Amino acid sequence: VCDEVRGLVAKGYREITLLGQNVNSYGKDLGIGYDFADLLAELDRIEGDYVLRFMTSHPKDATDKLIDTIAAEEKVLPYLDIPIQHCNDRVLKAMNRRGDKAELLALFRKLRARIPDLVLRTSLITGLPFEDEAAFEELCEFLQEVRIERAGVFPFSPEEGTKAALMEHVDMEEAQRRAELAGGGP
Repeated sequence: VCDEVRGLVAKGYREITLLGQNVNSYGKDLGIGYDFADLLAELDRIEGDYVLRFMTSHPKDATDKLIDTIAAEEKVLPYLDIPIQHCNDRVLKAMNRRGDKAELLALFRKLRARIPDLVLRTSLITGLPFEDEAAFEELCEFLQEVRIERAGVFPFSPEEGTKAALMEHVDMEEAQRRAELAGGGP
């Protein structure tokens, strides 16, 4: 990764994005005590006029070490893409997501407190099973509370053969309406 970044910088690239399903789990499987925060710090030391961005980050892997690295390193942009999908505990449980709303709130508060000028982006799905009107309103209030600057909001679309498709959910038109409302938020 470091060699590739050196090559891109030598060619004049000014912004480099590390992209993966969950980039901040990088290194966990290596068993050598080297993780994504270490990689970012190493990349930051490469000479040149460029910045680093990465996406996407799973909330469970937003460690204190990673947060401190983002805050400290000069070339790492204070930008995080953390797709939460939803914040309502019942909806999250139906999705088999780890964590709950309280943990998400605590994470976003910690991020805001420790990373100056942080820009937060997330991805959301509206109209999921168990998302009634109250759960949708909770989602909209959550977005305002944690001050999400960017959000990709998508209506739930049941995929045939999945458990979610068999669960009760709002119709596509309502899911789309909610996506438009949530996407036009803060």
